[in-house]
Amino acid sequence: MAGPHTFVVILAGGSGSRLWPLSRSHRPKQLLALAGERSLLQSTFDRNAALVPPERIIVMTEQSHDDGIREQLPELPPENIIVEPARRGTAGSLGLAAAIIHERDPEAVMASVHSDAHIADADEFRRTLSAAFAAAEKTGQLVLMGIEPTSPSTQLGYIEGGENLDEIDGYTVRKVARFVEKPDIGRARQFATSGRHYWNPGVFVWRTEVILGEFARLAPRIHELITHIARDLGTPSGPDTLARLYPTVPIDAIDTGIMEKSDRVAVVPARFPWSDIGSWGELFEMLPHDADGNATHGEHVGLGTRDTLVFATSRRVATIGLTDMVIVETPDVVLICPRERAQDVKKLVESMALDARYKDLL
Repeated sequence: MAGPHTFVVILAGGSGSRLWPLSRSHRPKQLLALAGERSLLQSTFDRNAALVPPERIIVMTEQSHDDGIREQLPELPPENIIVEPARRGTAGSLGLAAAIIHERDPEAVMASVHSDAHIADADEFRRTLSAAFAAAEKTGQLVLMGIEPTSPSTQLGYIEGGENLDEIDGYTVRKVARFVEKPDIGRARQFATSGRHYWNPGVFVWRTEVILGEFARLAPRIHELITHIARDLGTPSGPDTLARLYPTVPIDAIDTGIMEKSDRVAVVPARFPWSDIGSWGELFEMLPHDADGNATHGEHVGLGTRDTLVFATSRRVATIGLTDMVIVETPDVVLICPRERAQDVKKLVESMALDARYKDLL
């Protein structure tokens, strides 16, 4: 177990539209079991509950996910599920979480993790997180985890590491030189082999007093609102204050609103395999493949089908002569597309959202 002042915040408000039609607005990908019997949210909770007890784990979410989260995480104290009344971005969400935790424990060190990542080596994740907790407490830096790139991804943000600041339990702590958001393929190839660039998985660790100080300096309006809400949450007027003030929080991401502006940011390079399962193409890469290179879930019979993802939930799927395709079968709709176009599923969902005929499919 980590120290008595450590907390973990799980961000669980995303929609996961790139994994449509399996992921829907009322049951997004973090509530789905894509890589085992437990959902991605439950697996995230399990990984962290082995390090930090459930009473110090907080889930930030939105109203449409609230019931599903409470159903999947009965171990979590009900008051530790914070339902945001409006989407205001990760700056507002993590700022509010930090303020709530700081009210509970002014000495707190807080980690923020996403609910929808797949991490196969939970033990190594916990070792890295423990080092990051220690680094944040010792150095007063806003600490990120950095994932060593395994491919030149253009869909992820990168962290460029600078000078070494410390070494904790065998993990190097490096000053962050800069952030690069979703580079073109040429720069991504350079970053993947440079030895100083890391994927940004959005795992942050900081002392609550430090991050709240940075909010006060860099985003004072957000700081004013979140601290007011956090002070009231333990009182009878708390729910009304949250409902009234949170929708007025300026919309911003923690990366652009705080991390890229702060001069006290460090990175701990991580060693565990990581995937955000950001598309059907990424799920295809992650799942086991048969002798023909196909990754399947559910019942599939194929003839001359190679290097194809078939994800069936309610019916058998039969294919002939397909290569490099994605087929996702659900009871009310079937998705078929080339694997190289898997990232465009989000665009399809966005276009469907403009047409009332498809409201029930979103």
